[in-house]
Amino acid sequence: MIAILVAIGLVYAVLGARLIDVQARDRDHYRQLGVHQRLHTVALPAERGSIFDRNGNDLAVSVSRSSVWADPRVIGDPDAYAAKLAPILGIDAIELANDLGTKDRAFVYVARTVERGVAAKVRALDLAGVGFVPETKRYYPAGALAAPLLGFVGVDNNGLAGLEAGQEGPLAGKPGRMEVERDPQGRELPEGERRVTEPRSGDDLLLTIDQSLQYEVERVLAEEVGVAKAKGGTAVLADVRTGDVLAMATVEGATPDAEAHPAAAGTPNRPLTDVFEPGSTNKVVTIAAALEAGLVTPSTTLAVPGQLTVDGQKYQDVHSHPTQLSVADIVRLSSNVGTILIARRLGQARFDAALRSFGFGTPTGLAFPGEASGILLSLADYNATSLASMPIGSGIAVTAMQMLDVYLTIANEGVARAPCLVSATIDADGQRHEAPLGASRRVVSPQTAASMRTMLESVVADGTGTKAQIPGYRVAGKTGTARKPPYEKPPYRYVVSFAGFAPADSPRLAAIVVLDEPQVNATGGEIAAPTFSRIMQYGLAVDRVPAAG
Repeated sequence: MIAILVAIGLVYAVLGARLIDVQARDRDHYRQLGVHQRLHTVALPAERGSIFDRNGNDLAVSVSRSSVWADPRVIGDPDAYAAKLAPILGIDAIELANDLGTKDRAFVYVARTVERGVAAKVRALDLAGVGFVPETKRYYPAGALAAPLLGFVGVDNNGLAGLEAGQEGPLAGKPGRMEVERDPQGRELPEGERRVTEPRSGDDLLLTIDQSLQYEVERVLAEEVGVAKAKGGTAVLADVRTGDVLAMATVEGATPDAEAHPAAAGTPNRPLTDVFEPGSTNKVVTIAAALEAGLVTPSTTLAVPGQLTVDGQKYQDVHSHPTQLSVADIVRLSSNVGTILIARRLGQARFDAALRSFGFGTPTGLAFPGEASGILLSLADYNATSLASMPIGSGIAVTAMQMLDVYLTIANEGVARAPCLVSATIDADGQRHEAPLGASRRVVSPQTAASMRTMLESVVADGTGTKAQIPGYRVAGKTGTARKPPYEKPPYRYVVSFAGFAPADSPRLAAIVVLDEPQVNATGGEIAAPTFSRIMQYGLAVDRVPAAG
């Protein structure tokens, strides 16, 4: 008996010692263990930065909303929950019940970024295990304006296209986290622990785009695409002095169900992503390179036949002309044969160097997602017809922005300046940070640029681009009409364009218009030039450029 009592005493002594150990030395450990079992961690998304036009008008903003979540571990009847929640949230009850029945998960989203009224109805149900987390929802106050340029975000508020994706880093911000203590039924304990690491909002973007100009460019382009019955169209308007892109538009052609209209979000931003054979707008590169090399002057006269055959391929001029043409006349009348003869004087190496110096074959520097480099042969791959086709804009492919850069360079006295879409960012503390300026480089001399401006002005004055004229302003530019491959098989399909700037004597704005497969007036001079005129006239008015006295 004594042995039994001693054994019992030893057991109680051990239990007592352990109790003292648990209550004293390990008390904090077990308390924390219990807390951790009750703590639930919820990510707090950062508020995405807004996007503004150059004048501070909202283009993309984030609005506070709530997302509904649930802890399936504390939900005893998923079907009953789903029957109550699904009608309010507008979601499928069966799928929701399946999600709520996954007992191995402590957190599932029920609905993302619901409107305030919907959130209030869910709260009124007072369902154990159902909670809310603050999130933001992306809105585009100007609707579909500049939609392919801006892009869009996904359900997690991350950029998926356009500037939303390309500027994800500064826009996204830094997420936070919230830890809350909940009871076994999933309800937050009133006196429980609550730890919050606040998220840091993303930077706002200030674009170079002007909302008014963007709207008008889209409106005019859509109207002209409809008139021409074109497959689509693109246009870009830029400031010659800064390289700022003021408007960048993509328009879809009419379908049986809809008229021609500005493209929606998710559509490629075609002035940067799509390439086309430029046709005669590329003659500017050929002529400028020959002037720069001292091979010709605007008054140099050449014997120019109506057609020319190179390696069995016939090249001919669209318009009849005298057999003797000056270089200025070759530009004014857009002579294919005359341009080819000048390219022969230039030679393959110098011609190829000119294309690359003007920026063909490389992205423009806008760092836009999916921006194309264009298609340019390497010098080693030139064939017998390369120095005939490429100088007149066939056999190469460029983006609309790349071609506009050529005209911006000519207008800017021969200096190429990187175009710009984002002028500044504004951080969460309200501090403005100017975007770094792209490097500039001289492509041709001021004298060559001045000669080209004069010749391009004659194109609009009495050449192939007369429909680009604007009352009260001197306009310079060039038409382009390029047949799409296959070149020899009718029905023929064309891409037509016009690129230029104004005022010709002191350029302020430059623009390009490209129409894809027009069915009516299918030349650059007939449909692209008047579209350019309407866009440029509005731009000059907005920029308050005075007309000639």
